[in-house]
Amino acid sequence: MPLPPLTPYARLRWDLASRLVARALPSPGARVLEVGCGQGAVGVRLAQRHHYTGVELDGASVAVARGRAAAAGVEATLVHGPLASIDAAGFDLVCAFEVVEHIDDDAAALAEWVARLRPGGTLLISTPAWPSRFGAMDEAVGHFRRYAPDALAGMLADAGLADVGTRLYGMPLGYALEAVRNRIAARRPDVREEAVADRTARSGRLFQPSTAVQGAVIAAGTWPFRMAQRAFPHQGTGLLAWGSAPAR
Repeated sequence: MPLPPLTPYARLRWDLASRLVARALPSPGARVLEVGCGQGAVGVRLAQRHHYTGVELDGASVAVARGRAAAAGVEATLVHGPLASIDAAGFDLVCAFEVVEHIDDDAAALAEWVARLRPGGTLLISTPAWPSRFGAMDEAVGHFRRYAPDALAGMLADAGLADVGTRLYGMPLGYALEAVRNRIAARRPDVREEAVADRTARSGRLFQPSTAVQGAVIAAGTWPFRMAQRAFPHQGTGLLAWGSAPAR
C-alpha cells in the first residue's frame, strides 16, 4: 500500500526530518510521540519502524489518520485530544511538526514536550522561519509567530535540552509556495475573524493531497528542490530544531 501523500512543503521538510529521525533512532522499535499528528502522513512513516503514538486536537484529522494507518497496515496509537490525554512519558523521540507557532505560551509547550522524553531522548520540531516573513497565511491558519533560528535554539536550551541544533529548509521552492499561499489567504480576510483555535484546527486540512497519484506527482515534482535545499542549510522559509534531554 502506498504511503500517505505529503504536501509539497511537507515533502521538503520530511527529506531533512527523516534523516534527523534516523540519526536519533538508528534501531527500530523506539517509542515515538508526535504532537499535532494531523492526518497522519508522517505518523504512518514513523510507525513503520517504531512504536508510534500521535495526539491531535482536530477530530476530523484523527479520523483520516486512523484510516491511513489501517490502510498501510501499521500499528499506531492515535488520540483525539490534548497532550494531557496521554499519561505515558519516557519517549525516545517527541516530534511536533508545524505546531509550536500555533501555541500562545510556546515556552510552556516546549517544557511539556521535553517532560515526555526519556533521559537522552530527542525533541524534534519544525516551524515557519523568520518573524519578518509573517504574512496573510500565518494569520489565516492561526499562527502566533514565526521564529529566527537563534531564538528558537535558545528556547530549546532554556527548556533543558542539550546538543541543540537548527536547520533551515525550503530554498528555493519554499519561497514560491509561501508567496502563493499568502496570495490565496489575502483574498479571504473573513477567515482571520474566526477564533484562533478554529483557524488552527483547519490548518492541518489545508492543501492536503488525498490520492496516491497526487502524492506521486508531488514527490516527482519536488525531487530537484529536495536535492537543492540540502546545499543551503542556512536559507529557507522553514525551520527544523532539535535537542536531547540530558542523561540522568
